[in-house]
Amino acid sequence: MKNREVFIDTGAFLSRFHLRDGKNEISKEIWQKLRDDNRIFITSNHVIDELATLLGRRTGYKFSARKLQKVYSSDIRIERTDKSDELEALDFFEKYADQCVSFTDCLSFVIMQRLKIEQVFTFDKHFKYAGFELVP
Repeated sequence: MKNREVFIDTGAFLSRFHLRDGKNEISKEIWQKLRDDNRIFITSNHVIDELATLLGRRTGYKFSARKLQKVYSSDIRIERTDKSDELEALDFFEKYADQCVSFTDCLSFVIMQRLKIEQVFTFDKHFKYAGFELVP
């Protein structure tokens, strides 16, 4: 393993918290394996924002708020972007325009590059297009 850090994308959180998500079981297994491997979890405030809305719409906003409180009180490091990160993300947004990559994903790419994180826990193939290794 090149480094212990793994970026956590929205889908990894969503599938873990939403019990009726078709990837819930595999997600729980991957979370546990990553914990057993002493991986360092990193995400972004933009991922948290996206998660809050998606989880709220699918399960209810009170449920979503409780799960987000757990994320904030956990050992997951939440990175924040600044204007230069966001401008850099626009380059990715334009580059992958034909593939409809979300701006949140583009911000994640920038953060991952800045922190030299090579792996991402996601079910989103867009990260592979950007050159990152997907877990699973």
